[in-house]
Amino acid sequence: MAWLEREFIAVPEERKNQLLYKWPDLNIRRYTRAHVNADEIALFVKSGKVVGAMGPGRHRVDADELPVLGALVDTLSGGNYYRAELYFVSTREFSGLKFGGRLTDIVDPATEQVVTLRVFGEFSLSVRDPADLITTLAGTVDPADPGAVPGWCADLLLKSMKVTVAQGISAGEWPVLGLSAQLQPVETAVLHQTNLALYEYGLRIPRLGNFDISLAPEDSQRLKRLAKDVTYIRLTGDFQRYAAGEMALGAGQGLAEGGGRVEGGFLGAALGVNAIQQHVGSPPPPHQPALPTGGPTCTGCGTANPAGAKFCMNCGTRLANSSPAHCTDCGAELAPGAKFCNSCGTPVARI
Repeated sequence: MAWLEREFIAVPEERKNQLLYKWPDLNIRRYTRAHVNADEIALFVKSGKVVGAMGPGRHRVDADELPVLGALVDTLSGGNYYRAELYFVSTREFSGLKFGGRLTDIVDPATEQVVTLRVFGEFSLSVRDPADLITTLAGTVDPADPGAVPGWCADLLLKSMKVTVAQGISAGEWPVLGLSAQLQPVETAVLHQTNLALYEYGLRIPRLGNFDISLAPEDSQRLKRLAKDVTYIRLTGDFQRYAAGEMALGAGQGLAEGGGRVEGGFLGAALGVNAIQQHVGSPPPPHQPALPTGGPTCTGCGTANPAGAKFCMNCGTRLANSSPAHCTDCGAELAPGAKFCNSCGTPVARI
């Protein structure tokens, strides 16, 4: 059975959808039939160099048909085998390959907030030069792993996007909020950067598929709240008015959620409404100039009166240290609060 397997060489059906396939046997029997699909090219590699190639079609592995194979003859087998690595490289474009992850922490120039950017999407990959791919990349990744080359390209694409996006935002070319509107220039810049790095490996990313650059959820909510606050403050023209409005909304929500119950949330809402009413609804008290003091103190209400006052300015009580009153008839000194003269009985006149 092993002998018959070496009679025919082709990419197995389960491996036809991968970019690079390496034939597992280094000893290839002379006159073996090799089948190369229309979207493939087969390369013979020895000592890290491509020494021969087979295009699409059916081929007989023989130095008479492929003269370059003369250098691959295994003399120990009497010339019945060729010793070399055989790679099948797909020449079609592979689309729908996934990439993505965290980009970077960056300061948003508009809000001066530090935010985290992420990207997720798809890209397509094709081979620019099969020989360069084999000689430069085969020693870096495992050709037997179908996801090795696309995975390596996805990592390189993510690295290029980190650099390009960070530079664009830092230079003020692209905003953090609304970055989706700049996806076309972002794609152009990222592909240019990535393909420069992939050129020496014989690979090329023709285009990006559907991709999106977004903020971490907590950063997105924070910037949205900040943008709303700035807009409302600009509309009201006063931070205190805006703060009072926010308190009113919070108090109303607390009243609705409390359902009339005297609980912590209801009490907080009531206190919030009271504070708002005091701040917004009540006019400021009028300015009252300070009255001079230093005079007698009223014995009735304790109010300090100005110097020289005869009666309390608060309750009207005659002050004790003011000049005593005298009877208008006999001139006798009247006691404080007396209604009749205690000397002649004349009624005391009231001022």
